[in-house]
Amino acid sequence: MTTTPATSRAQEFREQLARRALVADGAMGTMLYEKGVFINRCYDDLNLSAPALVRQIHLDYARAGAEILETNTFGANRMRLAAYGLGEKLRAVNQAGVKLAREAASESARGAAFVAGSVGPLGVNIEPLGPTSFAEARAVFREQIETLVEAGVDLLVLETFFNLDELREALFAARAVAGPGMAVVAQVTVDDEGKVRGADTEAFTRRLDEWPVDVIGCNCSVGPKVMLETVEKMMRVSAKPISAMPNAGHPSRVEGRNIYLCSPEYMAQYARRLLWAGVKVIGGCCGTTPEHIKLIVSEARSLQPGQKTIPSAVEEPAAKAQAMPKIPVARKSQLGAKLAAGQFVAFVEILPPRGVDAAKEIAGARLCKEHGIDCINVPDGPRASARMSSQVTCQLIQQQAGIEAVNHFCCRDRNILGIQSELLGGHAAGIRNLICITGDPPRMGPNLNATAVFDVDAIGLANIVANLNQGLDISGNPMGSQTALLLGVGANPGALNLDEEIHRFELKVQAGAEYAVTQPVFDLNLLEQFLRRIEPFRIPVICGIWPLTSFRNAEFMVNELRVPVPGHYMERMRGVDNAEKARAEGVAIAREMVAQVRPLVQGVQLSAPFGRYDMAIQVVEAIGPR
Repeated sequence: MTTTPATSRAQEFREQLARRALVADGAMGTMLYEKGVFINRCYDDLNLSAPALVRQIHLDYARAGAEILETNTFGANRMRLAAYGLGEKLRAVNQAGVKLAREAASESARGAAFVAGSVGPLGVNIEPLGPTSFAEARAVFREQIETLVEAGVDLLVLETFFNLDELREALFAARAVAGPGMAVVAQVTVDDEGKVRGADTEAFTRRLDEWPVDVIGCNCSVGPKVMLETVEKMMRVSAKPISAMPNAGHPSRVEGRNIYLCSPEYMAQYARRLLWAGVKVIGGCCGTTPEHIKLIVSEARSLQPGQKTIPSAVEEPAAKAQAMPKIPVARKSQLGAKLAAGQFVAFVEILPPRGVDAAKEIAGARLCKEHGIDCINVPDGPRASARMSSQVTCQLIQQQAGIEAVNHFCCRDRNILGIQSELLGGHAAGIRNLICITGDPPRMGPNLNATAVFDVDAIGLANIVANLNQGLDISGNPMGSQTALLLGVGANPGALNLDEEIHRFELKVQAGAEYAVTQPVFDLNLLEQFLRRIEPFRIPVICGIWPLTSFRNAEFMVNELRVPVPGHYMERMRGVDNAEKARAEGVAIAREMVAQVRPLVQGVQLSAPFGRYDMAIQVVEAIGPR
């Protein structure tokens, strides 16, 4: 068995994978094709004949933020190279492929990206469909993999296999060469029904799950929609980390060239859904470019930005020794007093105005106060839109409507210095209630050139608030005074990856969260399951309630926001024949949800869809005396 220093890098890859999702690069062949390399060329030989071109493509992906760079060796096995009369160059081609990727990896956005040795199918039929035996196939794979491992790859990616027997031989060749120390990703290519040579998703996943491989997944052949549907099925069968590297759709022939038509923005939307589903390695295949990967990286950072962790000094005993005593929840705000007393509370969500005139929002807040609402919840740049500052909107509502506000505070637009400054300023201006969230990525909004910051995520933000509440800055230095911010966080009972959601919720509670507000809930079973799971670290939970306005609105919740809506509610919304009746039915459903969740939670947050505060107030009437 060959030993290699890459074993430590393989372990680092596994450790990273256990904590978060990693972003791989995109297509090599597509980029070479775009730069004028004809498809009748041996693309692997370009490692020797045009190394600057290959290196630049690797570098473009590294600078886009890719954390895994695949070597340009997909077809660099003896059988494929021999078809071009290049069989004797096998070692040189693979060694050069690793060298070029390694040079680019050192300039990656996160430091040294992982270099993955790309291994593709042999390009011939193996038994029983062809003359190549299993033993011969394994020997050919072993020859290439030995060279890649000796050249110093950090992991191996066996990709685009449509024959599971052939993938098995590649995998066991890898294990024979590098032993269990080498990290291996095994990927199949599926058809539009999620099948591999007739085997359905569940069947091929069970087979992959039995093999000694670190990550299983799919790449190539299909676009992001089919891949999302396929990996969701795979996750029901296997607990192994899943990878997804879809094509940018199906190619179209345009003026003699194959063009992939899925835009970077479209791919990024599906990347977010794949990450929501729990994919641990995400990238792209045919048709994807550095621009696609750049936006996928942005999505990954927005969903798990806490890799830029706040300094550990805030947890050091020396820093804690200087901390000021925590202010009790009941003394922080009127909302805090009500939660501490066990009173059932009601929020109404009011979006900040798009311009400078907040008269409508203030009038809505007054109306809510008149009907017994406890707080107005003000989102922070919802859906990555440019609106009045949520903090200023909260101040105006408190001053002019006379009702307490809850300030959403997101990480997207602020570095850790700005976060601390705004929190201190908000406290000085009378803002006491927070909901700490990560925030939607800029690409979800209309300002496509906006960039994200994401120095921390919601967990890191909660840690910062907890420090300020004890008179400490982010580095643990005493400030001489302390804030009294009621620390709320978000939660999603309908998360596709509920285990990850529960884990993150526990970390938020450990950071100091004092209450939580959920995403909209329509399925009582999901809420009850969530509440059971968080019982060991339970804090007051405010359940999100959204009065639906139409069947289309319900479809948007399910398909765009990924909020589960039971079929019987969907049918009720489908069955109304005009807008007024649809809104009335939405209110009726919301009232039913309030009645069902009241025994389970400490309050409700009511959305006022499209500024219809009357709908939220109609729902409030179902709460009754509090």
